[in-house]
Amino acid sequence: MFNLSLVASQERFIKLVMCLLCSVFLLACGKEQVSTDAATEVQAQKNYKWKMVTSWPKNFPGLGRAPETFAKYVEDMSGGRLTVKVYGAGELVPGLEVFDAVSQGTVQMGHSGAYYWKGKAVASQIFTTIPFGMNAQETNAWLHYGGGLELWREVYKPFGLIPFAGGNTGIQLAGWFKKEINSIEDIQGLKMRIPGLGGEVFKKLGGIPVTLAGGELFTALQSGAIDATEWVGPYNDLSFGLYKAADYYYYSGWHEPGSTLEFIVNQQAFDSLPKDLQAIVEVAARAVNQDVLDEYTARNNTAMQALINTHNVDMRPLPDDVMKALKTASKEVMLEQAAADSMFQKVYDSYSDFQNKVSQYHQVSEEEYYKNRSAQD
Repeated sequence: MFNLSLVASQERFIKLVMCLLCSVFLLACGKEQVSTDAATEVQAQKNYKWKMVTSWPKNFPGLGRAPETFAKYVEDMSGGRLTVKVYGAGELVPGLEVFDAVSQGTVQMGHSGAYYWKGKAVASQIFTTIPFGMNAQETNAWLHYGGGLELWREVYKPFGLIPFAGGNTGIQLAGWFKKEINSIEDIQGLKMRIPGLGGEVFKKLGGIPVTLAGGELFTALQSGAIDATEWVGPYNDLSFGLYKAADYYYYSGWHEPGSTLEFIVNQQAFDSLPKDLQAIVEVAARAVNQDVLDEYTARNNTAMQALINTHNVDMRPLPDDVMKALKTASKEVMLEQAAADSMFQKVYDSYSDFQNKVSQYHQVSEEEYYKNRSAQD
């Protein structure tokens, strides 16, 4: 026969133990939640100090001021929780070593041009510009609404980098030449500072492309180390005083119809930020991307008038046969690059498809409007 009082006592003991275990479990969960919340709050209150290296002279008009503007936006929007100290080319690393410095985590971010990294990833060049490709408006649309930015990040992922569009200079002019260009023969053997895919086209036509950082251009042109250079357009070219080193300023632009600058961020550094600061970085980059284009649009004409009227610059168009040869060579170069690199092919297919589609609309909108606006009354 069972002892009922003993059984009841055991049941009460078991219930008591279960209650204690549940209390301990709930207390542990509460501590864990408190610990998690506290960690999140600590992260949210933590201050982050970043360094940004660039490929431009410190505070250079347009290009050099863009990273400074980004740093100001980030500091203001974050209430000082994230600050970014900007270094010009050569202050921490040479202008053409920005990619490696950010990839290796030496600094948290950089500001440069993607076509400088063709030795790292051939497809990177497309994210700056393509000869006879899309203009700034079209390029921004491809990047942000046509899948371009996703492809850009796919290309940079193996290097531990996150790219953001960081400005667009608009259509860049053909460049400064120490001698006249009257035919395609005048390009052969000519040493010209012209990076990216434009340089490959120039090479195909017998020229000798050279890649130099901006701060080296004037000295190289003046000394005769190069015979010609492209840079950006009147606003920046005037600042560098290139009119003092070359007699002829040629247009129209062909090699860089919508040159995108880039912010690159170290992946680990970005991941270490709380979500709100990550959003601030993205929004600041997007704002600067538009601000740079606005600045160049506003400043280029004033600078062009100063070059022509104050400095008596001989500004002239490239001959039609030269432009035709450049366009033919550009098509050949793009096909060759695509055939040699699968990622280049993938990015180029996306870019070309978007350009073909947006051009159909712009033929009846932008182009038609420009034609009618320019027509004589």
